[in-house]
Amino acid sequence: MNYFSKVENFIQNIDYTITYKSKDEGVFMVENLLDGIQNLIIGVAPPIIIFELYLFTITNENLDMYKALLMKNRDIIHGAFAITEDGKKVIFRYTLQISNLDQNEFEATLNSLSLLMSEYSVQLIKFSKQ
Repeated sequence: MNYFSKVENFIQNIDYTITYKSKDEGVFMVENLLDGIQNLIIGVAPPIIIFELYLFTITNENLDMYKALLMKNRDIIHGAFAITEDGKKVIFRYTLQISNLDQNEFEATLNSLSLLMSEYSVQLIKFSKQ
């Protein structure tokens, strides 16, 4: 099955704009500014699909920030906050099995991320300035 085309169709069926795509890399970059989503990377890497959104760079390690992000992870329906391998950037990341992915599950993931961004944006901005 051509999962890249399947994901592209899912994106085209919703109000997101593809700002970059590479079939060779299996990557889309999408946005929906009304939903507060910009530069969301969707990686098609069978047997999984990965959603990653860069949130901010850590300028000052702060135990309270890490604790708050971990506590918020418990409330997130889809995905979680994570830190990149270099320990410098906070991202949102979610991974799904791609073989049985349908339009509803794809949209639910993006809707959850949009809701998270609208609910938690003030706190994320605060963390980015610490």
